[in-house]
Amino acid sequence: MSQPPGPLKLETSWPQSGLAVVTVSGDLDMLTAPQLWGLLGELLAQTPKVLVVDLTAVAFLGSAGLAALMRAHEQAGGVELRIVASAREIHRAFTVTGLDEVLALYPSRDAALATG
Repeated sequence: MSQPPGPLKLETSWPQSGLAVVTVSGDLDMLTAPQLWGLLGELLAQTPKVLVVDLTAVAFLGSAGLAALMRAHEQAGGVELRIVASAREIHRAFTVTGLDEVLALYPSRDAALATG
């Protein structure tokens, strides 16, 4: 028997000026991706220098979730978008679609925060 989708939880923090971090947990699919895009759009409008999207606690990443992240990348302007994709199955979604060649992926939150 399949499990129902996990609720999406989004948490935003500003560990320092110009650096926004979104922690995503649950399932990122066609039902929940609009929530993520809504938040990312709001944060991009604030033009932080860096926006980190931490997918460490994401249980499922569907094509709609990938599309929301790609849309954020396309609309980022001068904001540097960094995505934490540490789980093998989450990272694989980026590699099989070729998005690992387009988006800046990091193996951990620490690595994403330490860069530049």
